Amino acid sequence: LPGLFSWTTLAGVFILSWLAPIAVAIFIIIFDLYWLLKVIYLSFHQIASFRQMKKNLKINWLEKLSKIPNWQDIYHLVVLPMYREEAEIVRATFQSLVDSDYPKGKMIVVLATEERAGSESQEVAKKIQAEFEKRFFQFLVTRHPQGISGEVVGRGSNLAWAVGQAKELIDKLAIPQENIIVSGFDIDTRPAPQYFACLTYHYLTAKNPLKSSYQPIPVYNNNIWQAPAFSRVIATSGTFWQMMQQARPEQLVSYSSHSMPLKIFEEVSYPSNLVSDDSRIFWKSYLAFDGDYRVVPLYYPVSMDAVLAKNFFRTVINQYKQQRRWAWGVENIPYLLYGFLRNKKISLFEKFRHFFIIFEGFWSWATAALLIFLLGWLPLVLGGERFNITLLSYNLPKLTSTLMTLAMIGMLVSGIISFLLLPPRPKNLGEGWVSSKLKNLSMIFQWFLLPITLIFFGAFPALDSQTRLMLGKPLSFWVTEKIRK
Repeated sequence: LPGLFSWTTLAGVFILSWLAPIAVAIFIIIFDLYWLLKVIYLSFHQIASFRQMKKNLKINWLEKLSKIPNWQDIYHLVVLPMYREEAEIVRATFQSLVDSDYPKGKMIVVLATEERAGSESQEVAKKIQAEFEKRFFQFLVTRHPQGISGEVVGRGSNLAWAVGQAKELIDKLAIPQENIIVSGFDIDTRPAPQYFACLTYHYLTAKNPLKSSYQPIPVYNNNIWQAPAFSRVIATSGTFWQMMQQARPEQLVSYSSHSMPLKIFEEVSYPSNLVSDDSRIFWKSYLAFDGDYRVVPLYYPVSMDAVLAKNFFRTVINQYKQQRRWAWGVENIPYLLYGFLRNKKISLFEKFRHFFIIFEGFWSWATAALLIFLLGWLPLVLGGERFNITLLSYNLPKLTSTLMTLAMIGMLVSGIISFLLLPPRPKNLGEGWVSSKLKNLSMIFQWFLLPITLIFFGAFPALDSQTRLMLGKPLSFWVTEKIRK
């Protein structure tokens, strides 16, 4: 259904530009105006979320926690699925956990390896275990077997297996599941020092802590200075989208590195048979509790890697594959539709609201950039002489150009906030005055690449995923290569 709708939209614009160019021209103007208003609306949310994040970073969350009785009863189960990442990447993540302000005596850390990754991965795990296992309450290295029936190779199946192994230990320790928060982190995820204190505070003060997931804001600062400009734009755009969603918690869905109660992780059963496990666990929980489940925005960052490979061409390929994998979240639409049809306790309004938000989101992902940047000229090209002599044909390029110029306010806001989010410039990046200034300028002017990235790394991979779903060709999980320079 999503793929059919997206392709029908694009094909319809082509055909109607020839048959009914006036109608298409009016549609394009209205569509551009809609996106101008949407950009302004989302920019306000982006600014509000950024300010709240900066405010939260200044708060001493451990001090706030100390005022809550029994806060030290809360344990954190941190699970880090890895594949074939180098020791340097894994070590940096574990060091960030050690640097956390939360008591390490309340942290159970699991390094979740894959049998299919081979012996080198196990050697890395042994090195990390030898270096860090005494720094936490408990430290486990798990090895996810390959070829388990019913599983899909990927992060979700490894994460589910690792938590199952950790639960055996937790049961022996007799720690109540209600007192354990699971954080499923990508192996490059580095939480800020007070992340776990912030998470614990939100868990203990949530309206319904056991029916909530907890979402940080991913910022891709680990290697942002080394990544090429287009990769930086895509990564930072992902950060901004999560910021906007945090300011709209009624639309927020769990994404990538996030946290949730162990009790719900076990009761609902974390998905091990699909690619988009991070969002599916939210929808499974939402349906299981008849709509009484939500994601709590933390307005607090975790730092991750932007896409970076050994050379530019490989970075381009990897970036496309990563975006296609994320766009495969479209598989949640038929799941959600079927779940809504079966569940009679969720109100019709809530069903329609959620379905419209997710459907419109994936449709826009696949079509909006193409409609805005490429198809606005179609009525002029295909409309024929009868349309080209009209006043509308003369004004169409001017109107769309003016609307899109005004919409650049979103690009301006993004450019400013992205500059404010930058970590200190690495010393090994060249210390000359000229190279330093050029690199700083590139961090601002990179946003002129936005139209290109929205089309080639937004619309195209989204259409790719939706077409695969429409044709019944499942997308297998692809692990993003992680390189540090």
